[in-house]
Amino acid sequence: MGALRISTFGCRCGNVAFEATGEPIMAVACHCESCRKAAAGFAALPGATQVANAEGGTDFVMVRKDRVRCVQGEERLRAHRLTPQAPTRRVLANCCNSPVFLEFKGGHWLSVYRDRFAEAPAIQMRTMVGDRKFTDGIPSYRRHSAKFMWRLLRAWAAMGFRAPKMREIREG
Repeated sequence: MGALRISTFGCRCGNVAFEATGEPIMAVACHCESCRKAAAGFAALPGATQVANAEGGTDFVMVRKDRVRCVQGEERLRAHRLTPQAPTRRVLANCCNSPVFLEFKGGHWLSVYRDRFAEAPAIQMRTMVGDRKFTDGIPSYRRHSAKFMWRLLRAWAAMGFRAPKMREIREG
């Protein structure tokens, strides 16, 4: 990853757009059960594309919340939870059923679906892989690694240990 930059991301059809400044926290492929379940559900939506990668994981670019702003189409966003009490919400653009990002309750970052960026960084690690084995050289961890947690902690410290709130997004 390089110098300070501005990146744009949004939905597939272009009706929703975000701007992110600065370097991402990291780019990861998550293989947890809830990401796999959500990916399957999203793929079944009308006009949707696959968000699961060839291995069944979901690729994300993690960005600080304080460096992201919606520049177009915020009214088209809808939040989805796997269960009513789920601590995560996945946000889709209802114009084209594009998953845009995942937000952890109380988190200081957004996990943006990697394919939403025109120029996304390469995957740096896989997380939550369980017993799955990979041979391509990308570090893969059964759970969240110390490096993963350190990157999140370092970003949070840089934010003054704040967790910015996002605007309310309608469920559904």
